[in-house]
Amino acid sequence: MTNFDFSPLYRTTVGFDHLSSLLDNIHRSERTSNSYPPYNIELIDENQYQITMAVSGFQSNELDIQAEKQTLTVKGQKLADQGMRNYLHQGIAGRNFERKFQLAEHIEIKAAQLANGLLHIDLVREIPEAMKPKTIPIKDAQSRLVEVSAKSTAA
Repeated sequence: MTNFDFSPLYRTTVGFDHLSSLLDNIHRSERTSNSYPPYNIELIDENQYQITMAVSGFQSNELDIQAEKQTLTVKGQKLADQGMRNYLHQGIAGRNFERKFQLAEHIEIKAAQLANGLLHIDLVREIPEAMKPKTIPIKDAQSRLVEVSAKSTAA
């Protein structure tokens, strides 16, 4: 087990205390989780992502997608098979699963679709207007005096 020392990062940052616990939780969950079902995370555009999970054998009513506190949880709960089947070989897993993904701030789930045994989850980063960078115009003292004197002569 490898422990990471993040103390050098804390010397020049403010308000990022939660990163240490976030990375620790991710590291812990990766050690305990299995690799089922397999998935891809794709960068579609600068602020668009797609998670694709191989969920062959699952129907949409057997899948549940939830987002809470920057965590995306995908659960698969296989319903009881109606007919008795006598498999000679069962290579399609079809077992219950729960997979969690940690999302960055302002990541929103836009859509999900199931097609050809693949679950596609579309994500978008939507930064609120208040958090986008703003350019603040700088006026010099001369232009302010001109504006004030123009208003006073017009009155």
